[in-house]
Amino acid sequence: MFDFVRNHTRVLFFVVVLLILPSFVFFGVQGYTQFNDPAGVAVARVDGQKISRAEWDASHRRQAVQMRRQMPNLDVAFFDSPEVKRETLDRMVRERVLLTAANRAHFSVSDERLQRELMAIPQLATLRRPDGSIDVAAYKALIESQGQTTQGFEANLRQGIAVGQVLGGVSNSVPPAGAPGRAALEALLQQREVQVLRFDSKEQVAGINPSQADLAAYHKANEARFRAPEQASIEYVVLDLDALKIGLAVPEDDLRKYYTENAARYTVAEERRASHVLIAAGKDAPAAERTKAKVRAEALLADLRKTPASFAEVAKKNSSDTASAERGGDLDYFARGAMVKPFEDAAYAMKPGEIGNVVETDFGYHIIRLDAVRGGDKKPFEAVRAEIEDEVKKQLAQKKYAEAAEQFTNTAYEQADSLQPLIDKLKLKKQTATVQRTPAPGASGTLASAKLLAAVFGNDALKNKRNTEAVEVGPNQLAAARVLQYQPARVQALAEVMPQVRERVLAEQAGAAARKAGEARLAALRGGADVSALPTAVVLSRASAQNQPRALIDAVLRADAGKLPQWLGVDLGDAGYAVVRLTAVKVLAADTPELTQLLPRYAQAWGAAEGQAYYNALKSRYKVSIETNAVAAASTAAN
Repeated sequence: MFDFVRNHTRVLFFVVVLLILPSFVFFGVQGYTQFNDPAGVAVARVDGQKISRAEWDASHRRQAVQMRRQMPNLDVAFFDSPEVKRETLDRMVRERVLLTAANRAHFSVSDERLQRELMAIPQLATLRRPDGSIDVAAYKALIESQGQTTQGFEANLRQGIAVGQVLGGVSNSVPPAGAPGRAALEALLQQREVQVLRFDSKEQVAGINPSQADLAAYHKANEARFRAPEQASIEYVVLDLDALKIGLAVPEDDLRKYYTENAARYTVAEERRASHVLIAAGKDAPAAERTKAKVRAEALLADLRKTPASFAEVAKKNSSDTASAERGGDLDYFARGAMVKPFEDAAYAMKPGEIGNVVETDFGYHIIRLDAVRGGDKKPFEAVRAEIEDEVKKQLAQKKYAEAAEQFTNTAYEQADSLQPLIDKLKLKKQTATVQRTPAPGASGTLASAKLLAAVFGNDALKNKRNTEAVEVGPNQLAAARVLQYQPARVQALAEVMPQVRERVLAEQAGAAARKAGEARLAALRGGADVSALPTAVVLSRASAQNQPRALIDAVLRADAGKLPQWLGVDLGDAGYAVVRLTAVKVLAADTPELTQLLPRYAQAWGAAEGQAYYNALKSRYKVSIETNAVAAASTAAN
């Protein structure tokens, strides 16, 4: 085969050109690139317009950043789960559907409506001047601090208001919860007085001994319950930076050189603790106002020079920074970059205990006292040597990775009868595992890769006993596996699952015995037997189950209470049986607090249900489709 290729190179080149050139003519270079670019693949469509994988990824990243800001301690891995990514896609689809509906309905938002909505935002309401106008400069600064322009922010707000009108007209049109709502809630909150006699299946177990025939019959009738999935015992190797680092040695001189060149990394950042008194005067305030503030600050400074110990009291009484004023002006420790530059420069030029001159910033005039200094110390080489060695080895491994990855890929393919050549050539560690077609719950690392498992259960690996191809299972991480033993899906023999079968048969027979005893007692009670031995009556409701099972609560509340007392027999399955005597129904008064509190929620729930139903209708109208294959491929690539 290879001799033929070598001897007919020019012919093959001509054939390849003939095959490829028409593709470029048809698609164009850009179109050909986009056609093959996974980022451009549609993961959903709304009204014929696609949502690309790139758009989905970008939206998910924005959402992750926003959630991380709100919950800094949230595990980053949370955002990588398929469930969370799917929620992002569902939200994007919903936004597209509602935006399409708003555009089709020609919804618009007037400038007056936009102004009202802007003023309803708490952060913007604080920017209103006494005359009712808004501080435009402060408004612009606030929006730009969030990485947006005012034009973009207002356009998004207009769009949000228009989209809100789509469902708002349906969700808000639900009438207040009147008689129907009251009737529904009365059924929910209704209380019924009962006496409950339980026949617990556990009490019947002692007298039950299932026969071998019983066990065999149950196993045969429930084979699906005892079906073991297919699985493969494999050996596998992983090439990653850690594997490459093992064989590396770094000279001591190189480690010391790295330490010297990166001294800043091993120096604890200096932090300073200061207290201040702020006399507020914004940068846009009239000159006279700022002058007045400065004069007042200078006067306070003069007093503090005479009585430095009064600093905390002066801050509490005079500082415009109310948050720090409560703490006597204390700002706690801060590093460079945390404060505005004039304030930072002054604080970092002072000595502990010193009260500096008045400092002017965009916020006004500050009197600063430096309270303490910490950090700024350089860690000795010996203390960070191991860290440096690991970092240098990591960098060297990173440089070697591309070459090693090529060797790994070629060797896994060319010498596919064994993993040993890979182990010998790259000094890798052989590992073993038993896997199924899908990652096990809680799996992580290499064995959590759906791509690797798909390769393991591929025809070549299973039937021909060859190595899998090199599979990328993570950043800078390749793996190859080989099947040692394969076991197809099968029904486990009775001997393998005897304990489970016996447990299930015992539970069923005990439940049947309890049911038989309960039904006999119910028949006797209905026939006029003495009821004095029944347990004390309890009051049940959906809000107060009194430790009774759901099946019993449902049966009690469904029972016809037209004629009391009422006898009920409730089958609790494997848990047993219950005999119930319904003796009274407690009707709720119209002014019951629970009923009054739940009526608005009932209306709200109906509104939400109506809104969801209308949204589902819009999805159908605008032909929403989720490209499941593309979504699955994107999730696999992310893992």
